[in-house]
Amino acid sequence: MIKRHLPLILVLLAAGPALAAPDQQTANPRQNSGVMRYDANQDGFVERSEWDAGQAARFRQLDTDNDGKLTKDEMSARARGDRQLERQERQFRRMDRNRDGVVSQDEFMAQADRNFARCDSDGNSRINRDECRQALRRQPVDRTTQQR
Repeated sequence: MIKRHLPLILVLLAAGPALAAPDQQTANPRQNSGVMRYDANQDGFVERSEWDAGQAARFRQLDTDNDGKLTKDEMSARARGDRQLERQERQFRRMDRNRDGVVSQDEFMAQADRNFARCDSDGNSRINRDECRQALRRQPVDRTTQQR
């Protein structure tokens, strides 16, 4: 079950606290963890624009050589232990849609879009901790295989 939810889990957990302002980190640590660390205006919801800005910042943070793409090494640099390293490598393979050995910013943001859409079950373009928890309990839907 965890494997099905891995892309969402990794994105929600992988974002570092560096994205939140230092004074906000200590004010309410729970508010600045998981998906809520992207709640820039602290209204209890992560708007689509906040999510996109946070994910773009996360990409820049991971892209340590600033070449506009992520290598497997860049994505797994913060992995602790073999198990986390394996998860990061699976995530990398999942995100590298064109199988060129790197994750472009477009590929990274496409996964972020899928994660946001999965959490945004009511379609109001804003998410919160509870919506994301519910999303982790639901069977993932691969919209690329659905017919329109």
